[in-house]
Amino acid sequence: MRAAVFKGLGQGLSVEDVPRPEPGPGEVVIKVEACGVCGSDLHATDEGVFLQEPGTILGHEFAGEVVDSRHGDVAIGDRVTVVPVNPCGKCRECREGYTMLCAQNRITGLSGQAVPGAYAEYVKAPARYVVPLPDGVDYEEGAMVEPLAVGLHAVGKAGIAIGDRVLVIGAGPIGLSVAAFARMAGAGAVVVSERAPARLSAAREFGATAVIDAAATADVGAAFAEIAGGPPDVIFDCVGVPGMIRSCVDMSRARGTIVVVGVCMKEDTQVPLSAILKELKIQYVLGYQEQDFARVLAVLRSGRLKPAPMVTDRVALEALPEAFERLRQPGSQIKLMILPNAPEG
Repeated sequence: MRAAVFKGLGQGLSVEDVPRPEPGPGEVVIKVEACGVCGSDLHATDEGVFLQEPGTILGHEFAGEVVDSRHGDVAIGDRVTVVPVNPCGKCRECREGYTMLCAQNRITGLSGQAVPGAYAEYVKAPARYVVPLPDGVDYEEGAMVEPLAVGLHAVGKAGIAIGDRVLVIGAGPIGLSVAAFARMAGAGAVVVSERAPARLSAAREFGATAVIDAAATADVGAAFAEIAGGPPDVIFDCVGVPGMIRSCVDMSRARGTIVVVGVCMKEDTQVPLSAILKELKIQYVLGYQEQDFARVLAVLRSGRLKPAPMVTDRVALEALPEAFERLRQPGSQIKLMILPNAPEG
């Protein structure tokens, strides 16, 4: 089969012929119909703690058709997405559904050559974590369930009350997901701050009641207060750059909540007293619980959320290496979707 293989730091991706996966007991093989490119995938090819070994096949946001199964509950021909985890299944985190936090978990596509991902025509997965796609949910929507689940989980951890004023910093796929679910949770104002014009425009389609052009605004906190009638009750950091948490502390109201969703890959500093004097809650989040996938699919099936506007670019597998590198210099892109088995042309 064809797959995009990470060749090492500074070398990028290379589309090559690799062996098609074979399922073991309790496993399935899926023909990949759609796979999203995540910001974590870019981190995984840069110097830092996420850097993957040469030979890694990335891709953890995917959906497709089961073509081989060694588990009675999953049939050939099933349309599915997958919770991309490979945990121990025994620890407290696993028992409580927090498999992403399992100390032995290996994320599909982010665990070196041990667990190849879906930048490929076929991918193997544990049947335990296969999630059927309902009728009316297509493969691209199925591939969007994973990032949408991240947003849903973050909103769930925020404890939003009816009428709360919410600030979302960053309008990438996760920020847009957070905005959509914050609105569904009852937030009165959902204001999205972003620098990229295309993402600012998309934010209004995902629940934002107003937007702030951060590139043209000297004081985002003041702009928010003017729009929403006061400081934020809840702030979501969906960017993850040094200094952002400190900025969130400055903008928050007393006894407010800051939810850190964006992954900052560098050392950061802050003065804890600034948060102490406001008695703030700072909540870090990682991924999702297993049941978040079913909850997202229920919302998609109901039609209350349509993620298609997030998908700004689609490429065949052969065109992925060049498109992947373009993401390092963000422009109008929001979500790049790979179609590994799309007909030529």
